[in-house]
Amino acid sequence: MNLLFLGTSAGVPTKTRNVSGVALRESKGKGWYLIDCGEGTQHQVLHTKLSFHSLKAILITHVHGDHCYGLPGILASAGMGGRKAPLTIVAPAGIKAWLEATCEATQLCLPFTLEFIDSDELPSVEFGSIAVTTCRLSHRAPSYAYGFTEKKVDAALDVDKLAQKGIPRGLLWGQLKQGFDVEFEGEQLKSHDFLIFKHKPRKVVIAGDNDQPDLLMDACTGAQVLVHEATYTEEMAQKAGDVGHSYAKLVAAFAETVQLPNLVLTHFSPRYQLNPNASPSIEEIRKEAQSAYSGSLYLAKDFAEYTLDKAGHFSELAGE
Repeated sequence: MNLLFLGTSAGVPTKTRNVSGVALRESKGKGWYLIDCGEGTQHQVLHTKLSFHSLKAILITHVHGDHCYGLPGILASAGMGGRKAPLTIVAPAGIKAWLEATCEATQLCLPFTLEFIDSDELPSVEFGSIAVTTCRLSHRAPSYAYGFTEKKVDAALDVDKLAQKGIPRGLLWGQLKQGFDVEFEGEQLKSHDFLIFKHKPRKVVIAGDNDQPDLLMDACTGAQVLVHEATYTEEMAQKAGDVGHSYAKLVAAFAETVQLPNLVLTHFSPRYQLNPNASPSIEEIRKEAQSAYSGSLYLAKDFAEYTLDKAGHFSELAGE
């Protein structure tokens, strides 16, 4: 799995950072998922190798504009680019109503079908080799986190266990190896009971805006990576008041509590600058997070790409 950040600013874009958008890519050539798409996201995509033809789904965390205003443009461009395959959109119900009104008012007729899934009512959905779960967060509008877990993990048959059960070589072994449950001598055999997995399923959790990170406790079980907003430092958050956002130390302390190995912070207020010598700067967010978290910490930048390999190792890819 790879994560490619298309926008890391909160609320409005800056000269160096667009508003929210993250691309999650499966292994090479197997498509990608777009999580949030603030205004200008399709322009960001033009600076990457991503294609709207291989886009499997768009998942919107909540209805605020910096997370969804790019959606109509993306759909229109995908259609003009020749996309014919249906496209799934997972989002709160308000997104569907807004999108339908926009299509009607602007006479946007798409040459492909939209399959809308209401995240307000969705426990989970599967896309090929990826299973997606939802988690309700705390924000000024209904907001969600999406957990992406790989379904098909390389595994070998437990030959000794099969022999002990007296299961003959052949068709049943093959079906169990492929992940199918089978019946043998009146007993239902579960595939996972006869497989030796070479690594844990990879899991990435990408959260929308949220001022209570501990709501992600269950969602982060088994996850190697959490992507979470850190709009402010603690001092700035106190000045801003109750706006439904997290600050760096709050998220970092949660990640430390659940022993997450990797934390990626994003969605930084536009007042935070890239220049570490300026004030306020994103470096202040980093230092505050590091004071509460001992795992691997990353502060996302636009077009930064990270990879989570099969062994569960997470790292940033060198730029081209």
